[in-house]
Amino acid sequence: MSRPAKRSLTLHGHRTSVTLEDPFWKAFREIADVQDKPINQLAAEIDANRDPENEGLASAIRVFVLKYYQQK
Repeated sequence: MSRPAKRSLTLHGHRTSVTLEDPFWKAFREIADVQDKPINQLAAEIDANRDPENEGLASAIRVFVLKYYQQK
């Protein structure tokens, strides 16, 4: 399993760091490309739809990636 990598994203005008394993970063970028969206925009959409009390952004991105590929 790959080691988690921290990357900076800009959400709603603010920088934030997200730590994901490399395969999740790769898949997340691929999905953004397929949807013709900047990765920051896609992350902001995921952020807007999560419950911050119960789910961190990194977890929400992992679940989003998993669901995306399960539906294919």
